[in-house]
Amino acid sequence: MSTYPPRHCGIATFTHDLAGAVGDREIVALMSPEPPAPAPLPGQKTPHPLEIHHRIAREERADYIRTARALDRCVDVVSIQHEYGIWGGEDGAHVLEFAGALDVPSVATLHTVRRTPTPHERAILTELVAGVDATVVMSRSAATLLTTAYGVDASRVDIIPHGVPDLPLVDPATMKPTLGLEGREVILSFGLLGPGKGYELAIDALPAVVAEHPDACYVIVGATHPDRILREGEKYRESLVARVKALGMTSHVRFVDRFVGRVELTRWLEGADVFVTPYPDLDQIVSGTLSYAMGAGRAIVSTPYAYASEQLADGRGILVQPGSPALLAAALNQVLGDDELRAALGRRAYEHSRRMVWSEVGAEYRHLFRRIGAGIRTSAASTFAAANA
Repeated sequence: MSTYPPRHCGIATFTHDLAGAVGDREIVALMSPEPPAPAPLPGQKTPHPLEIHHRIAREERADYIRTARALDRCVDVVSIQHEYGIWGGEDGAHVLEFAGALDVPSVATLHTVRRTPTPHERAILTELVAGVDATVVMSRSAATLLTTAYGVDASRVDIIPHGVPDLPLVDPATMKPTLGLEGREVILSFGLLGPGKGYELAIDALPAVVAEHPDACYVIVGATHPDRILREGEKYRESLVARVKALGMTSHVRFVDRFVGRVELTRWLEGADVFVTPYPDLDQIVSGTLSYAMGAGRAIVSTPYAYASEQLADGRGILVQPGSPALLAAALNQVLGDDELRAALGRRAYEHSRRMVWSEVGAEYRHLFRRIGAGIRTSAASTFAAANA
C-alpha cells in the first residue's frame, strides 16, 4: 500500500523494488493529482502496471475503508509504506482510517520519524504503530528514536535496510565517455528536486572546488517533484540555474531534467567520482539516494544527518557540517585529489551495502511477513478452538 509507478517519487520507486524482491504480491496505489499524461494509443500498454489491483484517490476517505475491507478477502499481510505527505487528510491522517479498517495482519514501513514532530504528527505515528502488527525502520537511529521519543516497545520494531540494486564495482573512467563526461571529475547528486536537498550548498561550494579541480562537473539528476510542479511549476529549478549562472559555474554544472529509470541511473552512479548529499535537515532517518551511492561503491561526502552518520561511520564516507560551502568544498577537494582515499571510501561503502541488495532485503521482508501472518493465524485459530471446545 503506497504510491507506485508511474508516479515519480522515491517511495513509489522503493515500493516497486520491494514488491519485485518480495515476489507474490498485489499493489494498492495511492493516487495523487498529477499533471495529466497523454492517453495511450490503441495497442499501447496501460500506464499502470498490472500488479496494481486497487487504487485510492488520496483525499477520498471512503476509498480507504472500502479498499481495506476488500483486501480482507484476498491477501495474507498488508505492507503499509508510511510518509506523511503521501497519505490524504491533515498530516496524512487517512492512513489511520485504512489501517484501522483492516482485519488482516499489517506491517508499517516508516520512511520518516521526526525528532520534533507536531502533536498531531506524533499522534498519527504512535496510533499507526500501535495498530499494526509490526513496524519496520531502516536504521538503528530510527529505531532508537521510536523507542525513546515515541515510547514504542522495542520488541515491535524491526530494522531492515533500504534496498539497493546489486551492482558491480566499476571504475568511473569506463562510464564517463558514455555520459559525455570524459576527462571530467564528476560530482553527482540525484533525486526529485525541491528545497531541503541542500543543492544550494553544493552549488555555492563549487567555485572553490573548480579552483583546485578545473575539470570538475557537478551533475544534478532528477525532475522537479510532481507536487511542486503542480504548485509552482519550475520556479525552484530556475532558481538553482540562476544561482549557477551568478557564480559563473555554468560550464561546471549539468542538470539532467528528467526522472531516470534504473538503467540510466546506474550509468550516472557508475560514472561519478564523488557522490554528495548536502541535506540541511540533520534529523533525516533514511536516504534512498545515499543508499544507492553506497551500493554502487561511490566515495561519498555528506552532511551528518542521522542516516548518513550511521551509514558512513567507520571510514565509509566523509561528513561535513551543514551551512558552510567552504567546509564542503574542502572535503570535495580532499576526495577528488586523493585517488587512494577515494577508492578506499568507495570500497568500504560497497562492502557495507552487500546486505542492502534487494535480494537480501526481500528475503528479510518475506521472513517478517511469514512471521506476522503465522502469528495472527495461530492466535485466531486458538481463539476459534477455545470457543468451540
